[in-house]
Amino acid sequence: MDKKPVSSSAIDQQTALVFPNDLNTYGTLFGGRVLELGDWVCGIVAKRHSGKVCVTLGLDSVRFLAPAKSGDILVLKASINKAWNTSMEVGLKVFAEDFKTLERRHIFSAYFTFVALDDNLRPTKIPEIIPETEDEKRRFSDAEGRRKARLKS
Repeated sequence: MDKKPVSSSAIDQQTALVFPNDLNTYGTLFGGRVLELGDWVCGIVAKRHSGKVCVTLGLDSVRFLAPAKSGDILVLKASINKAWNTSMEVGLKVFAEDFKTLERRHIFSAYFTFVALDDNLRPTKIPEIIPETEDEKRRFSDAEGRRKARLKS
């Protein structure tokens, strides 16, 4: 099975608009809405990398860093950090962009774990990744420690 570069499946600028129905009682974006968008985008990264249907196995290191408000543009960035035999870790960063000033604030980060499935809905082997940049190499290395912690619990 061929290895694939991180860039072949990464999503760098997926956008979504924050609408009034996305807000909680405090007038800020529901955390669950960010999680939903993140799961979709990270799922696409996993599907692109594996060429298979992928399901979410887990989510960890979830960090809500700042609020977003109605009218903000969400910018989602996701890429695969590491692939193992049938599973992979996809990192996500979400920014809120003020549409008037174009100022961006980092509002959310998390790691999603996906498993690739075959036509019989059984886990199936996936390609390894090729980290090319220094940042990709760091994320690749760090992912192993997170995986060990996940498997412990």
